[in-house]
Amino acid sequence: MSKQERSEKKTKRKKPKAEFDTESTIADMNVEGFKWYNPQKKKNPNDSVGKITFKEYWAMVIGAFRAFWPTLLMIVLGFVFMVLFAYLWLS
Repeated sequence: MSKQERSEKKTKRKKPKAEFDTESTIADMNVEGFKWYNPQKKKNPNDSVGKITFKEYWAMVIGAFRAFWPTLLMIVLGFVFMVLFAYLWLS
């Protein structure tokens, strides 16, 4: 394969789709003092970041409990075993 064929192959690559990019701002980085500060840039008051539905809220809550459940279970079981061992040792 020649250099020209390799360079053509590189240019023919598909660009990855940025479907996940909604261009919404989570944290405004247009802060005075930064080198990229632009005083003419205005915030969009109709930005929908932070507005979630009732279903989305409860899906996040349930997901958080599912993620934390194994850790909580281990802490409770560890406490129960320590109390049981202390009871058996001291009796």
